[in-house]
Amino acid sequence: MFKKNQWSLFSLLIVFLFLVACSSNDTTTENEGGTTEGDESSGKQTLLVAADQDPSGMDPHTTTAHSSHRIMAKIYEGLLEFDENMQFAPLLAKEWEQVDETTYQFILREGVTFHNGREMTAEDVKYSFERILEPETGAISASYFKVVEEINVLSDYEIEFKLSQPYAPFLSYIASGANAAIIPKEAVEEHGNLDQVAVGTGPFVLKEMVPDTHVHLTKNEDYYIEGKPIVDELKYVTMVDESSRLAAIRTGEVHITTVSPDSVSLVEGNDELNVISYDGLEYFYLGFNVTNDFLKDKKVRQAISLAVDRQEIIDTIMAGEAKLSGPVPESLGDWSIDVSKLDLYQPNIDKANKLLEEASFEAGFELEMGVPSTEAELVSTAQIIEQQLGKIGINVTIVQLEWGEYIDAWNENTYDMLVGKNGSGRDPDRSLGFFFATDGSANVWGYSNKAYDELIAEGLEEVDMDKRHSIYEDAQKMIIEEAPNLFLLMPKSYIIVRENVNGYHPLPHDSEDFLELTLE
Repeated sequence: MFKKNQWSLFSLLIVFLFLVACSSNDTTTENEGGTTEGDESSGKQTLLVAADQDPSGMDPHTTTAHSSHRIMAKIYEGLLEFDENMQFAPLLAKEWEQVDETTYQFILREGVTFHNGREMTAEDVKYSFERILEPETGAISASYFKVVEEINVLSDYEIEFKLSQPYAPFLSYIASGANAAIIPKEAVEEHGNLDQVAVGTGPFVLKEMVPDTHVHLTKNEDYYIEGKPIVDELKYVTMVDESSRLAAIRTGEVHITTVSPDSVSLVEGNDELNVISYDGLEYFYLGFNVTNDFLKDKKVRQAISLAVDRQEIIDTIMAGEAKLSGPVPESLGDWSIDVSKLDLYQPNIDKANKLLEEASFEAGFELEMGVPSTEAELVSTAQIIEQQLGKIGINVTIVQLEWGEYIDAWNENTYDMLVGKNGSGRDPDRSLGFFFATDGSANVWGYSNKAYDELIAEGLEEVDMDKRHSIYEDAQKMIIEEAPNLFLLMPKSYIIVRENVNGYHPLPHDSEDFLELTLE
């Protein structure tokens, strides 16, 4: 009898443990089209985005990487933004006025709070721009605002900028995103910088960053636009390999991902997925360290341009789904020029060899070319360029770099050449002055040309649009002729979205506006 009762108790214990195990396995549930951790009854919507890179720092004033900017754009805001028609629209400033040629005033929204709970005021605007202009900050947008002479707080909600000269792109740079973000002084004072923390006014709040895994954001419950955002959480899941992102979007592990043109055909016909294509505001480049003994000679850079067959890259790497580009891509509208007929865009090996001979380098030479290993299209582009330059006796060694190493190499001009992507911004000066003027914040190439600088300075002051267009047309032709970079192509961007995603409409200048997005 004792043995029988003992066995019955043992059997009941096994059943109890089994039920507990089943219950514990249900703590992660799927709700409202998104995956949420916790109680199924919470009904939270979590938007899952497959990211091809980890963020490289989170300080909005100093960070350049797109992998960071896509996240910072959800956390930080500036005074103005661009709407779907590329017109200025209110953000933290509800009104603005150009008082005269060199004076701008902004009236701020009242009741806007930072994520630390403190109200944003004009003093925060003043502090943010003074931080950008402080040389020790190393702000990437410092050259945007070098003409700012005074910043005057007129009241808690009014701020005034006085410039040293008429400056045509001022409002465009005010609306340039995270690089002109308004931040709280106390956050910088507490942490030294904002690389690992984030305190903005935007629709999402940073909850967690786990390297090589994910970045987790939560809805800003105190956001000043009532009812926005609609989703409760936003998670960027790091998936460097494109095949992993494709598998994740197919199975519903994520809701949104970017893919290369070659992968589009792999999801066509899948009723659960929608493919969205658009022209972005970026281009592929081959950058030169113009302090290099070989590359400081313009003729050598021109020879390389003549040896590089851009159309072969477009056809081979982009499946024909890209366009030739200059420093101002076509997607920026009528600011760009047609580069297809320019001499340096016509492959010509004989002419390239002649230029190398004139530069006394007919025997050839060796160069190192860096490229981010995590960007498959850029690696393939570098490999084609390696083959093409071999035809004119330039032996290229490709160095594949981890993402952080690539960012460092770009900042420090480490390699002889670098293959990468650049964004054109929203104003032609961002494409031309920012990257190539002697004092441009992103002129990492060591390039300097007095005549070019004078042309850029003229474009900054000219407020007549027809004259300004003419100036920047000349600037584009000059920089293509000088060739501190080769401008290769403007890719077509592809985004795959699950069918249960609604209210999402990517724009060339803002491909991740999630304010109106909902999940079914």
